[in-house]
Amino acid sequence: MSASAAEMTSTTDLPTGDPVPSSAPPAPASSKPRPFPLRELLAATPSNIDAFLAHLQRCMSTPTGIDTVLLFVCYSSRLTSAVLTSLVQPALQRSAARLIALAATLPPSATLLFSAKTLPSSSVAVVLELAKRLKALSSLTSEARTFLRLWGLLGMYFWARRLVLKWRQPKPEGSSGAAGDDKLETTIAWSQLTACIIFQALENGYYLASKGVLGWAPATQAKAARWSARFWGSFVGLELLRLAYESSKRGRRSRADKFAGGKTVAVVEQEERDWTATWRKTVVRNLAWAPLTVHWSLEQGLVSEMAVGALASIPSVLQIRDLWRNTAA
Repeated sequence: MSASAAEMTSTTDLPTGDPVPSSAPPAPASSKPRPFPLRELLAATPSNIDAFLAHLQRCMSTPTGIDTVLLFVCYSSRLTSAVLTSLVQPALQRSAARLIALAATLPPSATLLFSAKTLPSSSVAVVLELAKRLKALSSLTSEARTFLRLWGLLGMYFWARRLVLKWRQPKPEGSSGAAGDDKLETTIAWSQLTACIIFQALENGYYLASKGVLGWAPATQAKAARWSARFWGSFVGLELLRLAYESSKRGRRSRADKFAGGKTVAVVEQEERDWTATWRKTVVRNLAWAPLTVHWSLEQGLVSEMAVGALASIPSVLQIRDLWRNTAA
């Protein structure tokens, strides 16, 4: 609470200075409940919808923003589909058990005629249909993201060019410790780039082959998909290593480094809060992706459908929140 808000609260809590009111009952007008402002809400609805759509358009004005929105839609719908399916699973199991018990009591030559009472209720069917539609939406948005990543190798070329230009820059004269830090950072960066190039090349290959553009056999496509996930997993592991090293390096800064350029204490503290918040979100995102890269790299998988949706929803929610905040008008 700000100082002005605290002052206002404390002021309104004080006595008014007016004479003490009598014990007469309060006026009826003061006890009348205020009507719900439905008309005002309906009148403001068009402008609210317009503001929401304008904000959404700003979110999707860049390739990164489009991917973030699709990521959120993909895994929120996948998680919702898995939750709905699990909710109606007991009803389906009870219905199946009744059918099995009924069939066991009849002679082999008997004919079973199913009625509405034997089958699951219509509400269960509606929920299953909704879960099916949401899963289809998740698959569609996942494929859209894969298609948009077909040009990912182009961005990796410029990533490699930046690393080469950085490597060719003259090294500043300093301690051997600084040179060692720079070498470790460069090694991690080049390892991540290599992992991403192989991941993207394999993903492009099996996706194009699944559409008939390349002539890979289905077994080759499945193998490429698993190895693509493994190289993505290696990138995630390297990213966690980089984040740990970055945190350690930042903790070793001297006071002169923190206050370089004449920064005040307030500025340094704000920078530290911002950096810590960004660092923690990046760690959480990669920790959520880590088990999923293992899951997708195995032929039989590792976790359930609900776990996939729940884990992938963590980075999707973090990214859509940052995107929404950063594109606010």
